[in-house]
Amino acid sequence: MHEKKGYIAEIKSKTGVNVNRCYQCGKCSAGCAVAEEMDYPPSRVMRLLQTNDVENFNQLLGSESIWLCVSCQNCLTRCPMEIDIPHLMDFMREKAIKEKKVIKKANHILSFHRAFLDSVQYTGRLYEIGLIADYKVRTFNLIQDMDVAPQMFLKGKLPLIPELVEDKKQIQTIFSKTKI
Repeated sequence: MHEKKGYIAEIKSKTGVNVNRCYQCGKCSAGCAVAEEMDYPPSRVMRLLQTNDVENFNQLLGSESIWLCVSCQNCLTRCPMEIDIPHLMDFMREKAIKEKKVIKKANHILSFHRAFLDSVQYTGRLYEIGLIADYKVRTFNLIQDMDVAPQMFLKGKLPLIPELVEDKKQIQTIFSKTKI
């Protein structure tokens, strides 16, 4: 049987995920820690993608579900077909960014994502204070969680000076190959 051209072929070529292998057992959604918060649980995402309907694809790009996935891989470990839904969700997020279809509700998630990646890009590791500062500047949410910071600092969880990797050039190479 021939697969219709369209986004299903693009998904397969970019991620290696064949959405048509899903037979809708629902184990992914049953094991998803954030499924109740999603507008479309993982099994529904898979079904909408299987239609190869551009309207459904655009609906998913504008959904909150692709941003709520925490890539815990619980769905992948439960899937009898070993479909890599977290990788698929990454692809969908990248596509939503490229096509400027990021929903307003996802702006804080995207801000955190960018702050996290910036921290890793500049230090080679996660620098928590830099991450927090970058996120707060991006979201203008300056006082959220400020009551937790002193306790974390006193317990040594927030070092003032970032730990740097030795080969920053290698980090830059990785980012130059993967940056959206």
